[in-house]
Amino acid sequence: MSSPIYTCKECESDLNLNPNDLFPSDFYFEAGNKGTISFAAIDSEKFRFEKEDKIRPFFETLDYWGIQRKRTKIKCISCNHLVGYIYDDGPPLTGGIGQCGFGPSQVIPRAPRYRFKTKTLRVSSQI
Repeated sequence: MSSPIYTCKECESDLNLNPNDLFPSDFYFEAGNKGTISFAAIDSEKFRFEKEDKIRPFFETLDYWGIQRKRTKIKCISCNHLVGYIYDDGPPLTGGIGQCGFGPSQVIPRAPRYRFKTKTLRVSSQI
């Protein structure tokens, strides 16, 4: 069985994204995942990272919304094209139930989620 190869649509550079690190499509609620695919890990040598801090209301998951969004832009190292973002809303790094037992909280350290825009990627099959 062939595995997909993810390349930058702008410069066709191989981004070395491992399909085994891909989150299932239903792992994050649909509205927060339209036109994107999410990975649990990436090869950091293939990308540039740029911090971003915005203050405005946003919804990230059904259980979480906020006013201040901190995320990191993911850019292709070859052409500097924006391909996605890193969010700190992945699965909890601990097995806790959140602050006061009310579910996930920013207090609980969370794994990073690497979300790529599907329109910036070219997917081909390895032969």
